[in-house]
Amino acid sequence: MNATPPSMAFEPRQTSVCRNIRRAGEGLFARLERGLEAEREQLGLWVPVAVGIGIAAWLSLSNRLEWLAFCCGAVALATGGLALPVGARLRQMLVLAGLLACAGCLLIWGKATIFGAPPLPRAVFLEVTGEVMAVNAVPAQQLSRVSIRPIEPVALPPLIRVNIAAADMPAGIGRGAIIRFRTRLMPPAPASLPGGYDFARRAYFQGIGATGRALKPIAVLRPSEEAPPLRNRLFAHILQQADGDGAGIAAALATGDQGAIAEEDAEAMRRSGLAHLLSISGLHVTALIGAVIFLLMRVMALSRRAALSLPLMLIAAGGGALAGVGYTLLTGAEVPTVRSCVAALLVLGGLALGREAITLRLIAAGALVVLFLWPEALAGPSFQMSFGAVIALVALGEHPRFRAFAAVREESALRKFGRSVAILLFSGFAVELALAPIALFHFHKAGMMGAFANLIAIPLTTFVVMPLEALALLLDVVGLGAPAWWLASRALGLLLWIAHAVAASPWAVVTAPVVPNAVFGMIVLGGLCCLLWRGRWRWIGLAPVAIGIVIIVTTSPPEILVTADGRHVAVRSADGGMAILRDRAGDYVRDMMAESAGYDGALAAMADLPEASCSRDLCMVALSAGGRVWRLLVTRTGDLVPKSTLAGDCARADIVVADRRLPSWCRPRWLKADRRLLARTGGLAIDLDEGKVRAAKVAGDAHPWIARPSERWPRRRSD
Repeated sequence: MNATPPSMAFEPRQTSVCRNIRRAGEGLFARLERGLEAEREQLGLWVPVAVGIGIAAWLSLSNRLEWLAFCCGAVALATGGLALPVGARLRQMLVLAGLLACAGCLLIWGKATIFGAPPLPRAVFLEVTGEVMAVNAVPAQQLSRVSIRPIEPVALPPLIRVNIAAADMPAGIGRGAIIRFRTRLMPPAPASLPGGYDFARRAYFQGIGATGRALKPIAVLRPSEEAPPLRNRLFAHILQQADGDGAGIAAALATGDQGAIAEEDAEAMRRSGLAHLLSISGLHVTALIGAVIFLLMRVMALSRRAALSLPLMLIAAGGGALAGVGYTLLTGAEVPTVRSCVAALLVLGGLALGREAITLRLIAAGALVVLFLWPEALAGPSFQMSFGAVIALVALGEHPRFRAFAAVREESALRKFGRSVAILLFSGFAVELALAPIALFHFHKAGMMGAFANLIAIPLTTFVVMPLEALALLLDVVGLGAPAWWLASRALGLLLWIAHAVAASPWAVVTAPVVPNAVFGMIVLGGLCCLLWRGRWRWIGLAPVAIGIVIIVTTSPPEILVTADGRHVAVRSADGGMAILRDRAGDYVRDMMAESAGYDGALAAMADLPEASCSRDLCMVALSAGGRVWRLLVTRTGDLVPKSTLAGDCARADIVVADRRLPSWCRPRWLKADRRLLARTGGLAIDLDEGKVRAAKVAGDAHPWIARPSERWPRRRSD
């Protein structure tokens, strides 16, 4: 019997751990390569996603150090990808993803540095002389928004926007006019509550450095000599010709200006899931271009010579393209319209060349154009809802089972009608699922019955309202548009009736409190994974979507909301309702606080709560949360409160909220939110169950639209 060599006695009897790890890594890499090779047609769709991640990082992170850290991390990802084998799909994906994310961050950073308008440091009351740059009427609010280039004083931002009441609007105000008025100018308003609408960011990129309200008398030093823009003339003409509550919707469909729509009608459209009809998007652009192509083809086909010798489709596609571009410019070139126009132009180019259009690639191309020109649009609901709805529809249409179900076939008229209804319902449900997280993030409510409302509203708008309105405008050239306007108004009345009927349902909307940015981003990336990939691994995206939904559902709404100025305070009552401190607060404040709390109902008066004890100056409310009773003290007036009264109430309270600076001897047990604190934090959302406070402002936020009160004013502009 042979003896075992001594050297083998010391060799391991199992494969080493390092070798197992290496083999597992090689196997995983091989599987990823096979999967990416199968998805090679889809990889280009992630280009705008990578750019968008870079833009979102700049908007979400706070300061230059964090922005530079993100760019360095993105470049490090690209550099790490170079370590993979040459020619590997994963290598190309990582390198491009890192470079595109870094480019997206630098793109919006550069635009904000070069083109943005710094806000006014603090509120000032002064007399302004300036040149009118634009006038936008808002009939629903009985005012006009006027953009002005200040002439005196010269220290003002280069562009300000003031509201002028309709009753105070003098004649002769238009583009080029010079006017003088008194006003209280303020920096553009930031978010009043955590997760609220940040007008300051939007105004910065629009070049608006201050806002205010012009006080009469308003002197016109030089009247305007220019005719109002075509869009304004068309807006006024439609409001004059159309009748009923739908006149504002008719003007919005033609011009994109929603200023004439009554607030109750706009809210009904939002709750019923029909608000997308008010924003000029793919539905409107496609209907217009399709109608122009159809008419041009029919008219040119009347000539035998033209039909036999001319490329009718090429000519009709060119006419449709011109109509789409003109419609986009007329309606203000908003994000959904630009996206739809770019996609439509690419489709028309493909048709003219005889090639089949790849729809998802067209969407990606439109997204890249929008992000390159307006990177800040990524943060707005318009961009997100527009692209989210279209991606969901196209992904559904490309699914083999849905495509087989929707394919044209020989069948009875009844079965064909039922199939068409089912296709519309499936499409509506897909859009509602895609838009629900976006609506919850921005508006804290999402429509649940939009699929059923759109089943009637979309055909009604596309095939009845818009053709009748176009016919009425054409007949107005010869003064015969009244009958068409009457029919269009009746159709719009039916559309509003549908909106109000659906909105009145108790199941119309679902509400949620403020959704954290990280949770929303996780849901969006998971949804894109499900919609853009085609293999089985696409369903991995359901995991982050499900986790995000669970977080949203289980998040407890705040018990106390405080606006940035400390004047408005809302609390959650013992019966689950909401109550506001100042019962005379406007609808905007009420809606803002209800939405931030995820509450869908009317706000009661805090003084009427049984758990509240209020005097003329102070109000003490007992709130049960987190297994204990919290006592909230808020000030109701600006009058001086005796020290003996205020000191005792402060000592008994856990939280004190005031719109003034409180003395040092006012010492509540947990939190004192007076003017001094709110100036640093902005609005507050207080969750008593978990003992957490969320602030609207981030400490050390270096974004350029943040007003710096410490800066001196006036500051002369550099030439």
